[in-house]
Amino acid sequence: QAELEESGGGSVQVGGSLRLSCAAAGYMWRGNCMGWFRQAPGKEREGVAFVYIGEGPTYYADSVKGRFTISPDDAKNAVYLQMNTLKPEDTAMYYCAAGGAFCTSGDDRPPHYRGRGTQVTVSS
Repeated sequence: QAELEESGGGSVQVGGSLRLSCAAAGYMWRGNCMGWFRQAPGKEREGVAFVYIGEGPTYYADSVKGRFTISPDDAKNAVYLQMNTLKPEDTAMYYCAAGGAFCTSGDDRPPHYRGRGTQVTVSS
C-alpha cells in the first residue's frame, strides 16, 4: 500500500490560512477512517479532525471547531485540511492518518498508517 504523503505546511502569521493535502491513493475506500493528527514539541499527539470516507466528518477537536475543515476528494485520492484563522497554538507537525478505529469516539488506539508529517508554524 502506498505511503500517505502530506504537503501544504509552512509558516504563516496569526489569522492566516493554510490548506494541508494528504495524497491517499489506496486509502479512499468507503467507510475507511482517515484524519489529521498534530504534535507540538513536548506535547502529546492530538487528534485534529477525522472523517469516514463516503460518510462525512466524525470529529473535530474543540480547539479547531469552526476554523478547520476536513474534506476527502475521491477524484484526486486526497484528503484535505483547510485551516483558517490560525493561532500560535496551532503550531505543530501535522500528520495524515488512515485505518483503524480512531474515528470512533473514545477510541485512542493509534492509526494503522501515518505519513511523515508537514510542519505548520504560526507566528504573531
